[in-house]
Amino acid sequence: MRSPEETLPLLRTLAEEAAKLAYAPYSRFQVGAALLLDDGRTVTGCNVENLSYGLTSCAERNAVFRAISERGPAAKIVAIAVTNMRGTMCAPCGACRQVLHEFAAEDAVITYSMDEGWATRRFRELLPDAFVMTGKA
Repeated sequence: MRSPEETLPLLRTLAEEAAKLAYAPYSRFQVGAALLLDDGRTVTGCNVENLSYGLTSCAERNAVFRAISERGPAAKIVAIAVTNMRGTMCAPCGACRQVLHEFAAEDAVITYSMDEGWATRRFRELLPDAFVMTGKA
């Protein structure tokens, strides 16, 4: 099996394809995300807007929810790609970072589009102090 880093070009392409399917009539900001799971499978998602903006769902969360609904809660994300149809900066929002954190493997890698090129880093760098359960009730 290839390393997560070796799959980043494929994940970028899958995220670009997913972005084309986005429903973004209000912002016209079509976003796509692609996840590589620890079993080698990939899952994609796109943003789905709603006239009531607060009900809009981001591409990253849609991909995670799809992964869990198709593979179950034991699925672990080992690599993530996020992009948009404009080719501009597209790092996950705070809510998406927290949801991704819940299912990301310890050394998960993330790549996302920038105004020029791609940024790639360990996911934990994007959310170093994630909300976690302490085990105390």
